Amino acid sequence: MNNRLALVNGRVLTDRGIEEGVAVLLEAGNIAAVVPEHEALQRADDAHDLQGAILLPGFIDCQVNGGGGVLFNNSPDVESLRRIGAAHRKFGTTGFLPTLISDDADRMREAIAATRAAIAQGVPGVLGIHLEGPYLAPARKGTHDASKFRVPDAQEIEFATALNNGITLITLAPERVGAETVRAFVNRRAIVCAGHTAASYDETRAGIDAGISGFTHLFNAMSPLTGREPGAVGAAMEDAHCWCGVIVDGHHVHPASLRVALAAKPRGKIFLVTDAMPPVGADDPSYELYGEVITARDGVVRNAAGALAGSALDMATAVRNSISLLGISLEEAARMASTYPAEFLGIGDRYGHIAPGYRADLVALDDSLQVVATWINGGQ
Repeated sequence: MNNRLALVNGRVLTDRGIEEGVAVLLEAGNIAAVVPEHEALQRADDAHDLQGAILLPGFIDCQVNGGGGVLFNNSPDVESLRRIGAAHRKFGTTGFLPTLISDDADRMREAIAATRAAIAQGVPGVLGIHLEGPYLAPARKGTHDASKFRVPDAQEIEFATALNNGITLITLAPERVGAETVRAFVNRRAIVCAGHTAASYDETRAGIDAGISGFTHLFNAMSPLTGREPGAVGAAMEDAHCWCGVIVDGHHVHPASLRVALAAKPRGKIFLVTDAMPPVGADDPSYELYGEVITARDGVVRNAAGALAGSALDMATAVRNSISLLGISLEEAARMASTYPAEFLGIGDRYGHIAPGYRADLVALDDSLQVVATWINGGQ
């Protein structure tokens, strides 16, 4: 018999907004009901007192390079994924895509195999993999190693999309990878984003027409919007259907630019990502990337050349920053961290809402919006 747990005495973000006086009933890893507290207590075998906390859908991060002192590129194995997930869970992330930045084919195979094994073993939070490169543009390489860049052949397209028990997200530069290759990735059920690209507006539009459905860290490492050349940024903001991930840390993008993007895009098409590196959830601010030691200073991560090298951001901080820097409500910031990324990944029918039938992936925040508890698949 499944134990039924009632989460009571909280403020719950449902599709109607933040509600008081309701409880969330969990059973067999899912949300069984959202009902008045007295009814939930009658139906439950046990209760958890939220002590007035705000209960939100668990955060979903599509871009996690590392955490807990681990960089996925350096240690592409199941134990690393377990440590990365545990580090980000402290900050409300209950689902994530471990992200491999541009690397050799053998390292890509190792990362895909590790992700497949982690999902099979039920490592909390692992939803799939994000291959950020190596199909990128040297002119917009950021901290990626351009010596790893290449154009995939048929064999590489096949192994890059070999994950058969989770989501595959691929970031590429559409001017480097033609429409036929984009279509091949999409036909193999990959989600394709444009990123680290110097593409013109027309080249980006051709990529969208071929199946690109998102943009990786909008504004960063992509051709900008100007008066006579809209670039990748202009194509991203004009298109009503594409999603855009944004890093809201106050360093990667000016808040005014993000507010413009929010005004331009249909509601629900912009979501939060961290682009997090190993310092998140770790005592050591330093890590090694491509043989170079990089240190986070005052929340900013740069390599020796001065390029931003990921971030030291966590999702709970991204939510707080979205409220303070972008002027949006807690409800909308929470949806940008949960509902919208779930929809982008094609799992919005199971994740990203507090409603009956959805996964019991939840985060509780106190009045200062600090994480006090998380549940993944109904377990704390």
